Amino acid sequence: MRFAVFLLTVISLAVEAKAFWLEDIKHQGVAPFGGNGYTIWRNVKDFGARGDGRTDDTQAILRAMNEPGNRCLQGCASTTETPAVVYFPAGTYMISSSIVTPYMTQMIGDPTNRPVLKATANFEGFGLIDGNPYYTENPNWITTNIFFRQVRNFVIDTTNIPPAKPATGMHWPSSQATSLINIEFNMPSTDDVVHVGLFIENGSGGFMSDLTFNGGASGASLGNQQYTMKNFTFNNCKTAIIQIWNWGWTWLGLSINNCDIGIDMSAGHDGDALLVGSLTVLDSSITNTRRGIVTGRTATSAPPAAGGIMLENINLANVGVAVAHANGETILAGGTRKVAAWGQGHRYTPDGPQVFRSDITPNRRTGALLAGDRYYTPSKPQYETLSASDFLSARDAGAKGDGVTDDTAAIQSVINRAASSRKVVFLDHGLYVVKNTINVPPGSRIVGESYAVIMGNGAAFQNMNAPKAVFKVGSPGQQGRVEFSEFIVSTKGPAPGAILVEYNLASGGQPSGFWDFHTRIGGYSGSDFMIPQCAKVVGSANIDPKCIAAYMGVHATKQSSGLYMENNWVWVADHDIEDPVNAQITIYGGRGIFIESTQGGFSLVGGASEHFHLYNYQFANTKGIFACMLQTESPYYQPLPDAIEPFPANPAIRDPDFVASCNGVQGNCANAWGVRIMDSSDIYIYGAGTYSFFNNYDTYCNPMENGANCQSRLNSIEGNIRNLNIMDLSTIGTTAMITRDGRDIARWQDNRNTYAANIILFRIP
Repeated sequence: MRFAVFLLTVISLAVEAKAFWLEDIKHQGVAPFGGNGYTIWRNVKDFGARGDGRTDDTQAILRAMNEPGNRCLQGCASTTETPAVVYFPAGTYMISSSIVTPYMTQMIGDPTNRPVLKATANFEGFGLIDGNPYYTENPNWITTNIFFRQVRNFVIDTTNIPPAKPATGMHWPSSQATSLINIEFNMPSTDDVVHVGLFIENGSGGFMSDLTFNGGASGASLGNQQYTMKNFTFNNCKTAIIQIWNWGWTWLGLSINNCDIGIDMSAGHDGDALLVGSLTVLDSSITNTRRGIVTGRTATSAPPAAGGIMLENINLANVGVAVAHANGETILAGGTRKVAAWGQGHRYTPDGPQVFRSDITPNRRTGALLAGDRYYTPSKPQYETLSASDFLSARDAGAKGDGVTDDTAAIQSVINRAASSRKVVFLDHGLYVVKNTINVPPGSRIVGESYAVIMGNGAAFQNMNAPKAVFKVGSPGQQGRVEFSEFIVSTKGPAPGAILVEYNLASGGQPSGFWDFHTRIGGYSGSDFMIPQCAKVVGSANIDPKCIAAYMGVHATKQSSGLYMENNWVWVADHDIEDPVNAQITIYGGRGIFIESTQGGFSLVGGASEHFHLYNYQFANTKGIFACMLQTESPYYQPLPDAIEPFPANPAIRDPDFVASCNGVQGNCANAWGVRIMDSSDIYIYGAGTYSFFNNYDTYCNPMENGANCQSRLNSIEGNIRNLNIMDLSTIGTTAMITRDGRDIARWQDNRNTYAANIILFRIP
């Protein structure tokens, strides 16, 4: 009996000691431009880190981050050439100074037993993790150009630092295609504590999810253009969230517990002007908290639309005041109850503007988008229960990933074998050139290493009149689901007929999932769309055929349905990431994200689509769309050329006809639409930032004081529309904020906010 007990104990310990599959899998990713011997995978214990809770591991971790010496650090603008995955096995790693993350770095901990980064008592630095250090008076990287980085699966602990000494868990000014996931911040809970868990002062985000903050003076102090933040939990913080400034913000699945203040959005002021533009909170809870939200907005606030709030499906439990003014006035009563829907700001229902501060009718949500009474928002799978043998490597299948070799057959082979054997494709880092469509069957699961790239190239993608998918998910009529995470689909060289991602699957049950799955068109080494090929052209409408890079970014076809998309950046590059000064380029991608699914059921959480020639988002003849903080930017070169050439309007896919629609319209009308919605129903957009910053590379047109006239129109609603709900819409650089059937119904002059104009609620029943 004793032997049996002993044997069971040994087996149990062996099961508990099982490593995360990412630690065990063979690492053979290649960085074609990183230099001979460049290593992508780095386990900090291979560089001397102990993780024993006693040894100072700072220098070992920095060696893992920085060796060899060509990582992008001080003085480097940006690069994709030297990616790295820095892995932390379970353990407690003592830190005495900041860990600076170089550009294009992923920090990944073991999700089955999250590693702890714990500050020593004498810690010095601006954050245990510093994502953008101040070597001078300015941060090292331009905060709006920080892309392709991630931290996930950690505990960050500042409790050794005296409570009254300033300390920050993470400094993370960031932009698109970045994420923080599954991180816990532990801080002292004393009355004199001044610690901050997460500090962001600038950037153009972005997405984060599954973060927990315990203790501290403030859990998160945040300033950024816009963000989607999902599943944040705050426990025993003095103030859970300080909004320093923003244009718009969406909080989804927020939980605030035992705090004095939940969200303080009154702190951002410049004299009498508010700096916090707006925020949306949905499917959230506030418990045992004195004041839920503190606002500085009054009837005479400036700008007039600043400080907008939209609340929907908020559970209160023992809350003193749900929404309070900084002067102590109660705006929305607290207690123990549900706030079905409430807002303040400017609204159009559908006419306006009306200034309001009141309860409103909650959205009529459709069941296909829901899990219970909340929107369905699954966390990114990390496959913690699988072992390394459950993954098939693209490199093992013969793919080179060198940016030159035709890897079509090898990539297709590994995807087919993985789907038939119910295994997961591991797309080792590399640039995988494909000369024909990659067909992805139902049941496929693909995980990339450090944003590996599949690049469509060659004759198959040249015909604009017969476009072809680079990455085709299912075929029309097929049913099933797929899961993709952490890789990119792109093109190499001219590809005017390339649809980067075509989605055809009908769900038939649980939706498919795209997490941190991006498309990137140009602007990086290996793309053949860089300064030497496509330097920006100012003052000319001439179009260089070798810089026509794609027909469409993402197409969800009529037969498709059921897709959850999270933190997907669909981008036509505006600048050369490898250039020492991020010099601008002129390249052309026709259409951004087009959803024409007749059954619908699409969720777009924390995504962006930028710089496409005709439109960035288009929803046509569809229904059941849920979106959080959609972000768009018009091409920087427009209106030279404008949106009429080089992509002829295709009525079969309901392209905009700018020749007809712009007849008689003043200003730059034939510019890309930000969001275009046609003949659709049950659309729920909780936050959108649609921006036009340039007129042929000149920014003079975008500030309000200069007329906000980079283009005439930016968001279009056309045809038969039912149950359309747009909450927290911010626009920049457009004369008309919303156009309906060719008539401009909302103007920026009537809805001045911070740097953007804002409408907190637009609704068509």
